[in-house]
Amino acid sequence: MARNLQAVFLDRDGTLIENRHFLASPDGVALLHGVREALAVIRAQGTKLFLFTNQSGVGRGYFTLADVDAVNRRMIEMLDLGADLFTAVCVAPERPDEPVAYRKPSPRFIREMLAAHEIAADAAWMVGDSPSDWQAGLNAGVRVAAIVGADPAGPEAEGLLAHPEVTPFASLLEWARTL
Repeated sequence: MARNLQAVFLDRDGTLIENRHFLASPDGVALLHGVREALAVIRAQGTKLFLFTNQSGVGRGYFTLADVDAVNRRMIEMLDLGADLFTAVCVAPERPDEPVAYRKPSPRFIREMLAAHEIAADAAWMVGDSPSDWQAGLNAGVRVAAIVGADPAGPEAEGLLAHPEVTPFASLLEWARTL
């Protein structure tokens, strides 16, 4: 698997950091267990990392894109893997009720980055903890690693977890260790 791995698209909240609903302050950033080690393993293979995060709090007026950027900078600082950790970052500020440009499950960002970096879809993964992450990966035609907790409840999650192109893992680190 690792031999052909060229790109990993990563959700932020619930995949890299603790999911704190509408996180707007860098002080609230808490890395999930094993994330630094997982990203180091992936990056050591020369794989491009892309951050892909829905942030509807911006569209709802709860916080600004500058707040999101500050949270992202704090996360990158805490990971201590270099300021250039991510090849590109996509923040989708749309509310769920707005027309979609980049908001997951839209595959637009993934497709744009695959084209811009000349990466084949079968050489990329989308890794995330929610059905919208998994569906974005499926919509883009990349492989999907579903980070699931003890109870990935709900019919949408259950249906996607049954999809042959979606592989469940307990954590990013568990997935990275399969590479």
